[in-house]
Amino acid sequence: MTMNKLSKVRVKRKGQVTIPLDLRSALGIEEGVVLEIKAKDGSLIMTPEPSIEPGKVVGEEEYEKIIAELDKGWRNWR
Repeated sequence: MTMNKLSKVRVKRKGQVTIPLDLRSALGIEEGVVLEIKAKDGSLIMTPEPSIEPGKVVGEEEYEKIIAELDKGWRNWR
């Protein structure tokens, strides 16, 4: 999907930005979705991580990875 509409957002004090509703809707980004963010060629690229379905079993390694990512996010947020 290619979206040609240019959107501008302001970076807030804690580095927060609001993704415009039309982009969130078009990309299926809902509250609680985890986005992977990386820098590439002077741009930021955000990619939604696949969600884990309720009741879906994950292995111990995947569970530890998820917990580590959440902990890192909380430390960076504070």
